[in-house]
Amino acid sequence: MVSTHYEKITAADGGVFDAFCAVPDSDSAPGVLIFQEIFGINDNIRGLAERLAAAGYLVLAPDMFWRIEPRFERKDESGMAEGIELVQQLDFPLAGSDITATLAHMRAMPACNGKVGGVGFCLGGALAYLFAANSRVDGHGPDAVVSYYGSAIRGMLDMADKIECPILFHYGDRDPFIPAEDIEAVEQAMAGRPDATVYRYDAGHAFSNWDAPSMYDEASARVAWDRTIQFLDDHLRA
Repeated sequence: MVSTHYEKITAADGGVFDAFCAVPDSDSAPGVLIFQEIFGINDNIRGLAERLAAAGYLVLAPDMFWRIEPRFERKDESGMAEGIELVQQLDFPLAGSDITATLAHMRAMPACNGKVGGVGFCLGGALAYLFAANSRVDGHGPDAVVSYYGSAIRGMLDMADKIECPILFHYGDRDPFIPAEDIEAVEQAMAGRPDATVYRYDAGHAFSNWDAPSMYDEASARVAWDRTIQFLDDHLRA
């Protein structure tokens, strides 16, 4: 049985923010941080957290907009303009600090066995990449990271050499927000790394989001999710 609640995370500057938590039926489990789309911690993100918990992972989904509009939540494309406005106000270095605080909180939770991965979607795909590159607690970063269609990653490729963990990328070949050359740039930056994989799908942006009907692609989402779970199992349960 999966249980859920909200955790309070203390930021490096003393602020406190919420993280949705999904707990598996286990005394000790690897952890996973889920990073939100521009729609906030909504039903889709909570549902994904619960699916990960059902697969045996302790999950935290931190509210990355808490400094701008705490608990912001929209369901689908109808909230896109508001979400984009918040992204434009997001301080990425501060967001990175909040992610590191969430990692520290996760590793301190009694139910976490110490191994922690990350999975992010859309905005969260870029935050997952940032997590892999920059988050360290006592010198230890994440153990594995999965990034779904992170449009901002092209501008962060100078951080690629800082990534020390296995990393998996999912992209849609028909994504109107991520040009093909941006995906190719990620592929080139990761070329030669045996611990990095880039998958492409015949799908558009946010193809994993079942709450956004015009974007959701069930077949691609299922394949990507199976690959994500296998990747996490390979690196967090070894």
